[in-house]
Amino acid sequence: MPTPNTIDVCRAHLFTKEVELREQYPQAVVDKVLRVREMYNWFIANPDGTDREFVAEVCQRHGIHRTTAYSDLAVVKSLLPMLGSASRDFHRWRTNEMLIATYKMAEKRKDSKTMERAATAYGKLNRVNLEDEQALPLDQILVQPFTATDDPRVLGIEPIPNINEKISAMIQKYRAETIDIEDVEFEEVDLEFDSLFPDNVSTQDSDNSNDDTC
Repeated sequence: MPTPNTIDVCRAHLFTKEVELREQYPQAVVDKVLRVREMYNWFIANPDGTDREFVAEVCQRHGIHRTTAYSDLAVVKSLLPMLGSASRDFHRWRTNEMLIATYKMAEKRKDSKTMERAATAYGKLNRVNLEDEQALPLDQILVQPFTATDDPRVLGIEPIPNINEKISAMIQKYRAETIDIEDVEFEEVDLEFDSLFPDNVSTQDSDNSNDDTC
């Protein structure tokens, strides 16, 4: 049976019980998963740790070769994409940790002003002052179904019996009450183009005279 990909195994079974791991995978893979799990937690507790510190720590704990330690480092980093890219979630988590630490230090010194500022910043960062409905992400809001209807009962209004006949009767009634339009006589207007458009006329005359000369 081919050796399974340790990265895939770690992603799927990082926190699976050791007994269950031994039932499914060879001892070498189980040791890898357990070691990666331990160093994953170390990385969470030490997000500012460097690669060199990680390698030194895992070599000291498990007595493995540096090449294997760097392999473990690659697996752990693949499991921590948020930490590796310093994403917004990571910074929010780190800010929460710093605010909690600040609050505890201020509490020991009985510094109520600093405690209040830390608590306010913590609440604002985690949006605890907002209602759950307002904090709902927009991508999780479901569009309400819409169905067109001409039934007024959906508004609590009872329909009028024979409504089409009543509409026709009302149309006939208002047509009968409307004053008829009368035709009136009109005359064609004799527009004096010469006086209205003198420029055009003079231009035309000039063109005609030129034609005669030629």
